[in-house]
Amino acid sequence: MLDHVFTDAIGALRDAFSNAYLERQAFEEHFQSDILLGDLVWETTYGLPGEGLPPRVVAHITLNWPSWSQATYRQWYIEEEIDQQPAIEIEVVFRIQRLAEQPLPSIVDNIAAPNSPSIGAEQLERDNITIEISHPTHGERIADYALEITYEGQYELAEETLMDGASKVLDEHFGVLGAWVASTLVKLGDLKLSFVPADEN
Repeated sequence: MLDHVFTDAIGALRDAFSNAYLERQAFEEHFQSDILLGDLVWETTYGLPGEGLPPRVVAHITLNWPSWSQATYRQWYIEEEIDQQPAIEIEVVFRIQRLAEQPLPSIVDNIAAPNSPSIGAEQLERDNITIEISHPTHGERIADYALEITYEGQYELAEETLMDGASKVLDEHFGVLGAWVASTLVKLGDLKLSFVPADEN
């Protein structure tokens, strides 16, 4: 396994979701490198267990390791000095899908707080709520709908974490993120909404 603080963060987040008993959507996980900008991006999706395919509620999580963070990390690695803390950019998109009727954004007013809990010294900020309409081109299935809540922010890496990949700081901070994602998915799943059936295959 590559020994890098970004992969340490991925491992800590995976552990947090596993500890929260969330179900990973394996075919929706990607690790990519932007050859133009130099950023590394890890994307994954988790849902509540036993939801069928696709699940009624999911969370799409994206961790972005920007090139400026890599440059800062490299400077610290070589010189053991840094001018600013490297950071991981985080996006969390909560999605209610397979809806049988077009929802109102207000249905999540009591769930979609303006900010996430503190992840270290930072919080994710709610960006927007999006309503999606899907019209199938084949078959007899009628249109279905989805609602997405997007949160964005960044997580600054403590020097303790840079020095020791076994540091518990990442586990503690990403444990908060995992617990918040899990509790939000449960609340969204408890909303009294009508859904179209899950795929049979």
